[in-house]
Amino acid sequence: MRGDPRTFDPDFKGPVVNRSCTDVLCFIIFILFIIGYIILGLIAWVHGDPRRVAYPTDSQGHFCGQKGTPNENKSILFYFNLFSCTSPSVMVNLQCPTTQICVSKCPEKFLTYVETQLLYKNDKTSWTYYSQFCKSPFPKSDRSLSQILMDDDCPAAIFPSKPFLQRCFPDFSTKNGTLTVGNKTMFEDGKGKTRNAGELRAAANRINKILDAKSLGMRLFEDYATTWYWILMGLIIAMLLSWIFLILLRFTAGFLFWVFMSGVVGVIGYGIWHCYKEYNNLRGRQNSHFTIYDIGIQTDISMYLQLRQTWFAFMIILCILEALVILTLIFLRNRIRISIALLKEGSKAIRYVPTTLIYPVLTFTFLSICICYWAVTAVYLATSGLPIYKIIAPAGQCKHENKTCDPEIFNTTEISKACPGAQCIFAFYGGKSVYHQYIPTLQIFNLFVFLWLINFVFALGQCTLAGAFASYYWASKKPEDIPPYPLFTAFGRAIRYHTGSLAFGSLILALIQMFRIVLEYLDKRLKESQNNISKFLQCCLKCCFWCLEKAVKFLNRNAYVMIAIYGKNFCRSARDAFNLLIRNVLKVAVMDKVTDFVLILGKMLVTGCIGVLAFLLFTERLPILIEGPSLNYYWVPLLTVVIGSYLVAHGFFSVYAMCIDTLFICF
Repeated sequence: MRGDPRTFDPDFKGPVVNRSCTDVLCFIIFILFIIGYIILGLIAWVHGDPRRVAYPTDSQGHFCGQKGTPNENKSILFYFNLFSCTSPSVMVNLQCPTTQICVSKCPEKFLTYVETQLLYKNDKTSWTYYSQFCKSPFPKSDRSLSQILMDDDCPAAIFPSKPFLQRCFPDFSTKNGTLTVGNKTMFEDGKGKTRNAGELRAAANRINKILDAKSLGMRLFEDYATTWYWILMGLIIAMLLSWIFLILLRFTAGFLFWVFMSGVVGVIGYGIWHCYKEYNNLRGRQNSHFTIYDIGIQTDISMYLQLRQTWFAFMIILCILEALVILTLIFLRNRIRISIALLKEGSKAIRYVPTTLIYPVLTFTFLSICICYWAVTAVYLATSGLPIYKIIAPAGQCKHENKTCDPEIFNTTEISKACPGAQCIFAFYGGKSVYHQYIPTLQIFNLFVFLWLINFVFALGQCTLAGAFASYYWASKKPEDIPPYPLFTAFGRAIRYHTGSLAFGSLILALIQMFRIVLEYLDKRLKESQNNISKFLQCCLKCCFWCLEKAVKFLNRNAYVMIAIYGKNFCRSARDAFNLLIRNVLKVAVMDKVTDFVLILGKMLVTGCIGVLAFLLFTERLPILIEGPSLNYYWVPLLTVVIGSYLVAHGFFSVYAMCIDTLFICF
């Protein structure tokens, strides 16, 4: 199972130069998938229309504000009866069971259809104002309310509203702690009922929060506009600190590790002393001799802390933990020294091959291209087709609900009579062609190829960095024998000879990730109908595939190192890497933990330094040195700088981690 160790070759000078293409079949399949992905993008681009996402659509499926149409100057969507809407999400998704039309502006006052009829003889301006919120303008309001509502030509009433997300939402406000709409708490709904602002808010709940989010968004934008150069400066400083930390690891790796482990031993020792002290202080106190079994299960944790048995148990546990830590450090001291030596050598390697630190920028560029292409293709696929209309009933008790319909003739059909109040509302875009029928399948294909490409980008980066650091390791005289441009040479080798192997490894990961996504989807869809057994099995499957993904990622990473060095195919490289790791399992475990500790410490150090400086600057606590900007929310740029600094440090230290893995494989 462990395989035979590779024999020493004194003539081996680093990554094999004379190599051939590997995993050609997988390379061909990968190229065919990419070609199909490009064709899919072109087809989606021809049939899709992202304006269907950007612009609101009325009940007839027409865009609001589209140039060259009757709605060119009507860019806002207006809802006839907001009381039919149960939540803002329904309205945003255009599924509110009420007529929706495009208007040039939102209503600014309260007005009912009945009021316009009463005022028409003396004041025709009310009807002129009201009629702009009807499907089509009427010369006069001579039709009855019931007829207007039956034909669905005009709303029964209009309320003061404001445009948001290109839709008319009620103009909610708070006056003396009371919710109002247009400074009114009570108003007529146009159907003979008196409503209050609370009912309208209940019909469109969370609209107030959405409007508040608009104000919040403006303040956040102002903060970013004020502090963008400070944020950029913080990220640049994070890059410099990360680089300095990696270079200094050559001198400080051992010191940092042993100081930390001494601190761990000291903290556990203090815990043992504290437990003994508490155990001794409780001697002779009333009820302290009781056992945990005597008092049973208690919600007050402090009761357990008044028992000598509790502190005695804590002391025993800490003593065992202290003994394990000390014994581990004693028996694994040689392997720890090797790991620290590798950390120092990794710092030297980065100093001699500094171009590797810019590779995360290239990886970020490739990932951005993949993400943008996937997102654009998904949007174009989602907006492909013709408008589809469905029957929606306010009460939800129509047997024809969710059936397709034709809005032009819907009011003349038997369905409108059988289901009073039902509407033929635009639902989504689709069609009956083969292309439209397979849009869900194409979306799955889009997601799968996206996952494949993302994993391929990571694989390419790992193989490239491994090739560059292997060139450094096998150079007998450094830096004289290091080949020129090792990073670009390794990148060229990986693309020219091993695209198929990298695609093979990334395909395995993509399949596992796709299966995990399917499990998550099924869990969301079947959550209510699952029994305890099915939930348990699903949790087990999720856990197993999560572990499988982590194991495959670890094996692939080492397989790519072997590919970069020896130029073999993926399966043989994975087998050799697995055998090598099994033969040195203790060294691998110690090296991984030591490396993880140092890198986590480095990330915390870089992020913490930048975070403290940003906090002092954005809270204006450095007036003597520099005047900070005046902000609405100082935590917005602060969090941006902290998260950005962590990502920058992670990018630098991921290169270092790959360097350590490569040097270990070579060693």
